This record gives sequence, structure tokens and C-alpha cells, in this order.
Amino acid sequence: MKEAMAVSIVDFSGVTWRKSSRSNGASNTACVEVAFAGAAVGVRDSKNPAAGTLAFPAARWAFFLRGTGS
Repeated sequence: MKEAMAVSIVDFSGVTWRKSSRSNGASNTACVEVAFAGAAVGVRDSKNPAAGTLAFPAARWAFFLRGTGS
């Protein structure tokens, strides 16, 4: 059974954004930034940060980094 995820507003103001280490190539056209705000992880386009932020629960982000989970 899939777990339900509550939708809430996460405040990413005042956090430190880090650019992906994979964004340092010659083309630099697909850059992302990540930031941590409590139990949430934000991901945004470094070339257009005002376009919005995707927020994920920290546990799901850890699954993503390991390449496991659903």
C-alpha cells in the first residue's frame, strides 16, 4: 500500500541553495539547486529560481539519492 503524503506549504526563504555538482559542465543548460528546510527538501531550476520549487519529504529524497524505494 502506498503511503499518503500531506500537502503543506514549505518556507524556503532564508535557506542556502546548493547547485548540483553535475551542473558544472560546458553546456550548463540543465542546472538544478537543492535546499533543506527542516523535514523538506526543495529542488529548483538554478537558471530560473522564480519559476517555483518542488518540495519533497526528506525521507523520499534519501530514497531518490540511493536509487531505491517507491
